[in-house]
Amino acid sequence: FVIDEPVGANVEYDGIVGSPLTSPFFAGSSAEIDSIAYTAMAKYRATDRFSVYGGVRLQGLQGEVTVNAPLIGGAFALDVDTDYRLGYLAGVAYEIPDVALRVALTYESKITHTFEDNNGDDFDVEIPQAVTLNAQTGIAKDTLLFGSVRWRDWNQFVIAPDEFTALPQFGGAPIASEQSDTVTYTLGIGRRFSENWSGALSLGYEADLGDQQGNLSGKDGFTSYGIAAIYENDVIKFTTGIRYIDIGSASTSVARFSNNDALAIGMRLGVKF
Repeated sequence: FVIDEPVGANVEYDGIVGSPLTSPFFAGSSAEIDSIAYTAMAKYRATDRFSVYGGVRLQGLQGEVTVNAPLIGGAFALDVDTDYRLGYLAGVAYEIPDVALRVALTYESKITHTFEDNNGDDFDVEIPQAVTLNAQTGIAKDTLLFGSVRWRDWNQFVIAPDEFTALPQFGGAPIASEQSDTVTYTLGIGRRFSENWSGALSLGYEADLGDQQGNLSGKDGFTSYGIAAIYENDVIKFTTGIRYIDIGSASTSVARFSNNDALAIGMRLGVKF
């Protein structure tokens, strides 16, 4: 059983609204998107080496968007409550425990949320499907090589309520959208230091596709560097890590983003029974 926040955004364009000489085009615009997902999974071991697994996911999505364009006299605000929808995942795995080999292929279904704009008209937001290939293998005593390739169908993502696209100031463009699918790569090495303690180093990469990004986005690809520490006993497995992310340059219809980075800190607690 997993609880996580699969997608999200928190974007704000600072500036002084009302002064064409000093304001950026999107001064005062902001977007905050929050999600929560509850996933229940089970695995069936068909043989000593083959297993299949799957589960059901209940996902909630809500958002608040304000779009200001003071230079052209455009403004729009939308606040929608959390919408819960069901999805699923399914996968197959092959493993050889003696050499710590495991390869797993997982499919996650799309989940489509339905909201109402300020006029009461419905519009859909699709959190797209994904396929992930995970692999690991022992390469020396107490040393593990691991990696993953994850594809996500992001070109199906769009936020376009009729109320917004009908505003002539914004030319019928959606609030947010993605033009291309993404493929994210991870490669790492793990090392066990004692019966209870281990650590890992990882490298992540997502290509800069050169697409024009939505005005509430601001990134296109990344390279990341991570380090993690893991404590494990017969009952729990606790992982904590930190990741530095070099965010790729991006262009929107009104701005250019470059030389940006981020720092992510995470913790995960697993209980065995």
